[in-house]
Amino acid sequence: MQLNQKENQEENKNEEQKNGSNQPRELDSALRPRSFNEFVGQAKIRKNLSVFIRAAQDRKEAIDHTLFYGPSGLGKTTLAHILASEMGVGIKITSGPAIERVGDLGAILTNLSDGDIFFIDEIHRLHKVIEEVLYPAMEDFAFDIIIGKGPSARTLRLDLPRFTLIGATTRIGLLSSPLLNRFGIVHRLDLYHSEDIEQVVTRSGKILNIELEKEGVEKIARSSRSTPRIANRLLKRVRDFAQVKGEGKITKKIAQEALDAMEVDEFGLEKTDRKILEVMIGQFKGRPVGIKTLAAATSEEEDTIECVYEPYLLQLGFIARTPRGRIATESAYKHLGIEYDEKNQEKLL
Repeated sequence: MQLNQKENQEENKNEEQKNGSNQPRELDSALRPRSFNEFVGQAKIRKNLSVFIRAAQDRKEAIDHTLFYGPSGLGKTTLAHILASEMGVGIKITSGPAIERVGDLGAILTNLSDGDIFFIDEIHRLHKVIEEVLYPAMEDFAFDIIIGKGPSARTLRLDLPRFTLIGATTRIGLLSSPLLNRFGIVHRLDLYHSEDIEQVVTRSGKILNIELEKEGVEKIARSSRSTPRIANRLLKRVRDFAQVKGEGKITKKIAQEALDAMEVDEFGLEKTDRKILEVMIGQFKGRPVGIKTLAAATSEEEDTIECVYEPYLLQLGFIARTPRGRIATESAYKHLGIEYDEKNQEKLL
């Protein structure tokens, strides 16, 4: 009897652990908009896509191949899901590095149905061999298989359903021209306005059943780097502070306390952002510094600085690129509370 009770307790514990591990994923899925009416921001893109979808439905065709590009966390994957929902078709999702062999691509394409959407995230990381095979699939809806080797080798062409390829990339410059030119719809997603981010935080708060004060929403929105994904991440962490140290309500005071604890300032800069600026100003005395030197001084990868931290610092005007290297601007000095010597900076440049 005791043994059975112990086994039941272990089973319940395992089930709770399993459910707990899935909860963050379920929350992330719940926060994702499922229609254009729920999607906040990117008004021009939503308007254009609505027209393209309506036209494709009237012609009873699949929507043209589509490419979304821009910084991460702005809704490229979400828009792919919305397109599939609005068109009433299925969606298959993968990423560029995940397709390692031609057979992997063939297995996905041959299992699609007419009108289905095939979404490839980080499409700029596709292997060149895979990319070459993808061309006839996009243009002729055909997949070529080489059977045999040497002089006896022959090509077998398989007909594919008329699908829609949706690609997403944070680095459109790395896409080859032949691949880029095969997309009929190309949209750049821009960083969000503060009003839109506040709408995102308010909507997510309602879904998570969190009581929000206007000042708390504004505080989270200002620190979110104009990015919905970051806004939702901060909201969930501020919610934890509100639950433990407050009364379950996100106020301006609780939001400020949570952001201070996470070392996120009013511009959304985190510890590493400030470290980059401090190294440029303190260690290099405001002199131009190359990316390799900056990476070594901050113990960060070059790609990480260029792709993750630098774009936002450039947008804020905290750093500038010169022919001799990166420099910290007067705004960066003021933000860090360091005196800016304009005459000395002119000499260095």
